[in-house]
Amino acid sequence: MSSSERDTMSAEAGSDGADADVSPGRRHGALAPFAPVLTGLTALVCLAGWLQKQPCASAKFDFIETTKNACYTDVYPLYYVRGLSDGKVPYFDSFAGTDIQYVEYPVLSGAFMQLVAWLVRPFGEDARGMAFFNVTALLLAVFAVVAVLATAYAAGRRSLRTGLMVALSPALLLTAYINWDLLAVALSALALAAWSARRPALAGALLGLAIAAKFYPLLFLGPLVLLCVRAGRWRAAGRLLAGTAGAWLLVNLPVMIFAWEGWKEFYTFSQGRGVDWGSIFFFLQDHGLERVSSSTGLLNLLGTGTFLVLAAGIAVLAFTAPRRPRLPQLMFLVLVAFMLPNKVWSPQFVLWLLPLAVLARPKLPAFVAWQIGEIVYFFGIWWFLLSVSAQTAGADLSGTLSAVLSFDAPEGGISQDVYHIALLARFLTVLALAVLVVRDVLRPDRDMVRAGGADDPAGGVLDDADDVVSLRRWRDRRRADVPVPS
Repeated sequence: MSSSERDTMSAEAGSDGADADVSPGRRHGALAPFAPVLTGLTALVCLAGWLQKQPCASAKFDFIETTKNACYTDVYPLYYVRGLSDGKVPYFDSFAGTDIQYVEYPVLSGAFMQLVAWLVRPFGEDARGMAFFNVTALLLAVFAVVAVLATAYAAGRRSLRTGLMVALSPALLLTAYINWDLLAVALSALALAAWSARRPALAGALLGLAIAAKFYPLLFLGPLVLLCVRAGRWRAAGRLLAGTAGAWLLVNLPVMIFAWEGWKEFYTFSQGRGVDWGSIFFFLQDHGLERVSSSTGLLNLLGTGTFLVLAAGIAVLAFTAPRRPRLPQLMFLVLVAFMLPNKVWSPQFVLWLLPLAVLARPKLPAFVAWQIGEIVYFFGIWWFLLSVSAQTAGADLSGTLSAVLSFDAPEGGISQDVYHIALLARFLTVLALAVLVVRDVLRPDRDMVRAGGADDPAGGVLDDADDVVSLRRWRDRRRADVPVPS
């Protein structure tokens, strides 16, 4: 069936393409035969990730041990520091002892923390902290499986390859249990799977829940709306936005009404944060931009301004590319544009990028290079914090390499110069992957997904849609209207 015929049938159905007759199952291949394999492999990787944390768990996550063995987690210490061990309810109850007075996460993440705190109450007081970590890890592993299966579904006929790239990634093994990010990752992946199945309202509701768990999925509305405008899918965009707003408000409004001070902690805390580990500004403040670390206002201006410039460039790309970009390509690019100039870039943020990276560009060489960069940074940040905590100079590059080749952590951690190398390794590999995705957008013939004859398996109503709004099309039309001299 041609795209024009499908558009005609969609218009007759009055659904703006949302209820096209093409079965999502046919578009997305047969995921069912691969689901047990992907589920089992993801569970094994998550088990390996849990085992990787055990040297620290045996020391009750003592900070020196966690940095030396690179097995840090926020989950265990925040159970005590955020008052959960004392029965305090996130957002409604404040706690003393820090500059932060309430749980500094969006509402759905706080609700998840509270749920696990309730589940571990039957345990003895001395065992609750470890039980809180283990139960959280178990639930996060379930979210990891959901994220893998949803990503595989959205990949279409390359579901097995894409699912394996996510499930077997070193990033998942190393960072799954650092924080609660997998909740938002799973909801975002489900939202993309629902969109690919041509269920825009459901996709919006899931995306709204993802935003209620972590703020970054809000960025995905931009690519979705831009591509809907280019394809003229107005009704689908409206359903998406309505579903997103409705789900987000459903979760947030009760807390906003009854615990306003606690609810806004996440937003005030995020705005007031300074340069954090992992940010490119941490490197730049030691290389000519010393003022950045002393002015939060300037830092926010530089970070937000750079992101807005990059986002504007992505919007131009969305309308000028020779062929409408695939949805995961733009979603990946806008997320990278947000992360590169951000003042905070924690190790587990790699989980945000993981599903979109394999959907945007399911090629192994660049993916492996990026994963190596993430591994280098993962160990680099903990070993640098080890030197900071121990107040030592840390090993230089040769000393670090010697320790690594001996399968050991550098004694006393690593120096700041070596940490800068690790920071740049991650920054540059992510940037290189984004450049390759831009090249694929500009040269659709080099896009691995489209080279196989598909258009946009994750695109839902955008898949095989004709352009309605396109700067290139508008330019060609103007040229065609120019009279030819006789």
